[in-house]
Amino acid sequence: MQPSDFEKNVTKHIKGSKPAPVHLWDPPFCGDLEINIDTKGRWFYQKSEIKRDRLIKLFANILKKENNKYFLVTPVEKVGITVADVPFMATEIDVIMQEKRSLFKFTTNIGDEVFLKEIDQFKILFKKSTDEPQPYVNVRSNLFAKIDRKSFYRLVDCCAETLHNGEKWLGFHSNNIFFPLVKAEQLD
Repeated sequence: MQPSDFEKNVTKHIKGSKPAPVHLWDPPFCGDLEINIDTKGRWFYQKSEIKRDRLIKLFANILKKENNKYFLVTPVEKVGITVADVPFMATEIDVIMQEKRSLFKFTTNIGDEVFLKEIDQFKILFKKSTDEPQPYVNVRSNLFAKIDRKSFYRLVDCCAETLHNGEKWLGFHSNNIFFPLVKAEQLD
């Protein structure tokens, strides 16, 4: 079986395990691949789960989001894939102390480490049907990871009630920035 042109381009242009400069590439769209990422961050090809971590990492390194659509991109080709929610899961959380300030570090299911340093790196949404919190952290270039349940519970353990914009909020500090989760009055 001969490798496809897309596979050849992926192999040719991706070196090491760092994300490729996909923001610099604007190749023509070549169609969709039957690759999808489910709500748990698992990758599938034609409904079969991709189990090889190196292959997932390789694909993740050439992943790009444009206008709410996801693509695998090389300098010469762009193919569409389907993502159920977000492409990654934040599966670990650590709090690091740096010069008397806390800095939250999230590690994703593909091994990327994200240090929470900016306010726009974190968002929390609530499911309309259950009002269940769904927290996310920005991994890179508008690609988010959903924070898994155990990591979110650890995050909540680090929260404190804080006055924010004239109201009491439950939230946490990272890099001396307050990240509000929920208004304190909603906890009653």
